[in-house]
Amino acid sequence: MVLQQKLDEKWMGEALKLAEEAVKLEEVPVGAIAVWQDQIIGTGFNHKETWQDPTAHAELIALKEAAVYLKNWRLLDVTLYCTLEPCPMCAGAMIQARLPRLVYGAKDIRFGADGSIVDVINAEGFNHKISVTEGVLEQEAADLLQQFFRLLREKKGR
Repeated sequence: MVLQQKLDEKWMGEALKLAEEAVKLEEVPVGAIAVWQDQIIGTGFNHKETWQDPTAHAELIALKEAAVYLKNWRLLDVTLYCTLEPCPMCAGAMIQARLPRLVYGAKDIRFGADGSIVDVINAEGFNHKISVTEGVLEQEAADLLQQFFRLLREKKGR
C-alpha cells in the first residue's frame, strides 16, 4: 500500500507540472497523465481557451494520446492521473475507454462526476467500473486552482 501511495504521488506530481503549463497559457490549471507499465503514454492539460474547444480537457487529451500509443481505444491496464475530479464528459470517456483506474487530486464542487455534483463514475448500469483513488496531492492541486482563480479575479478587477 505504501509503495502504491508513493507511485501515485510521483505520477500526480507529473500531472501537477502539466497543470502549471496550463497556467502559462491562461488556461484553468488541470493536468493529466496516462500511465501504462510504469511509463507515461499520454499527457494533457487544459486547452479550452487556446483551442476554443469545449472538449479540450486535460483528461481527454491524455486519453487520446494513450489510445494512439497503444493503438487501441480500450485502455486496459492504464491508470489516469488527473489533478482535478473529472467532469461528466471526461468520466464518460473514461468508462468508454474501459479505464481500470483513476487517481485524482482535488474535488470539483462545480462539475465533479465522482460524487461532488453527479456520480457518473459509480452509476449503476454501466458494464465497466473504474477503481478510484481520490485526494492524492489534493492540497497542492487545490492551491494551484485557487491561486489561478484569485489572480484571474484580480486581473478582471473584481
